[in-house]
Amino acid sequence: MPQNFVYFDLETLRTANDVGGWDQKEKMGMSVGVTYSTATGKYIIYRESRAAELIAQLAAADLVVGFNHISFDYAVLQAYDTWAVADRMTSLDLLVDIEKRLGHRLKLEDIAQPTLGTGKIAHGLDAITWWRAGRYRDVAEYCCFDVKVTRLVHEFGIANGHVKYNDRFGRELRLEVDWKGP
Repeated sequence: MPQNFVYFDLETLRTANDVGGWDQKEKMGMSVGVTYSTATGKYIIYRESRAAELIAQLAAADLVVGFNHISFDYAVLQAYDTWAVADRMTSLDLLVDIEKRLGHRLKLEDIAQPTLGTGKIAHGLDAITWWRAGRYRDVAEYCCFDVKVTRLVHEFGIANGHVKYNDRFGRELRLEVDWKGP
């Protein structure tokens, strides 16, 4: 039976400044969460009212793949569940793995652009601004695109055993990865 990898990202209703700092992530609220399942080949867009369904899909996955989702997205989702969200998931956080290998953090854009030739279409603060302006579709599309970029970076790493990244001096470098599965 093939494994079900679920790629995941979410956008928030509020900024860290709105809620009193980065240690208050559970107060940021989810505007939109997006998943892509390799079992179904489909994206699902979840609004805040469906956060419990999102958590259930993530918990049922063989592997949840994201970028900074363990320390950020799971902390935001924690507000919607009584159990420890992160403990219920088998996860591969690409940022955590890359930081372990390099000794420092990178932005998704710094990996996607050299690896795929494309990057993010906006930033998280843009999504909050759009949400507040009633541009819900734009937020959903942005989040879907981030999930797609994360999936394509992960799939590239599986297929090639490496990803490319731009260092702080703008040089394109290669990073060996081992992302074959849980």
